[in-house]
Amino acid sequence: MKITWLLRAACAVAIAATGMSAAAQEKTGNKPGFALAPGTARIVLMRPTIWVGEQSTGGMAEPNADWTMQARETIARALADAQAGLGNVVISYDEGSSGEGALVSEYSQLFGAVAESVIEYQFFSGNRLPTKKRKDSFDWGVGGDIARLKSLEGGDYALFINVHDEYGSTGRKILQVVSLFAPGAAVTSGVHKGHAGLVDLKTGELVWLNADQQMGGDVRTAEGAAKRVRQLLEGFPGRPAEAPATAATATATASPTTGE
Repeated sequence: MKITWLLRAACAVAIAATGMSAAAQEKTGNKPGFALAPGTARIVLMRPTIWVGEQSTGGMAEPNADWTMQARETIARALADAQAGLGNVVISYDEGSSGEGALVSEYSQLFGAVAESVIEYQFFSGNRLPTKKRKDSFDWGVGGDIARLKSLEGGDYALFINVHDEYGSTGRKILQVVSLFAPGAAVTSGVHKGHAGLVDLKTGELVWLNADQQMGGDVRTAEGAAKRVRQLLEGFPGRPAEAPATAATATATASPTTGE
C-alpha cells in the first residue's frame, strides 16, 4: 500500500514537470517560406529508429529487446494507418539492390542528432544560438550528399522518425518521490521523446520538424503507439484541412475512457 502511494505521487510530480517543460519550449519548426500543398510531393517514409528500455534506480538506460520489438510492430501499424491522411504520396523506404541500407541508417542517426540540436539550440529560447535568434531563422540539415542515394531517387522528401522511451523502474519512481524531501536533489523518472522531420532530398535541408522531449502514449501497445504517431505527425505540412481520420483516431475520439 505504501509503495502504491509513492508511485501515485511520482506520477503527479512527473505530470507537473511535464507541464512546466512544455510551457517553456517550442516543439515545431519550419524552414522560412516552406509550404507543401496536398498532392504535390512524393515522400519516402524512412525506417523509424526506435529504442525502448528501462531506466534503472540510478538513472541508467537499459535496453529491452522485447519492448523494442513490440514498439517497432505497433509504430509500424500506426504509421501505416496514418499515411492516408498526410495529403501526399507516401511510400516506405526500400533499399532494393542499392546496398545503401547501412548508409541510410547513418542518415537516420544523423537526423536524430540534428533534431536534438534544434531542440537544444533553437526550440529552447534560453539556449538559442545567436544565429537562431530570429523567428524566421530555421537553417538545419543533414547535408546535400543525401541527394546521391540511389535508393531515394524519385522522392521529393524523406520523412524521418525517431522514438526513444525509457520506462522508469519501480526503484526509480520511489527515488523520485524521496527526492522531493531533499532540496536540490530533483529526480525524474522515465524518458519519452520523439522526432519527426521532413528532409528535402534535393538539398538535404530540414524543412519541417516536430520534436518533443515529453511525449505520451505507451509505444508497446497499439493504442499508445497510435497516440504517439498522432503526436509525432501533428502539424504535418501538406495535410488536407480535413484529413480523413484513421481508424485509431476515430476509436480514440469515440471512446472517452481511453484517457487521452
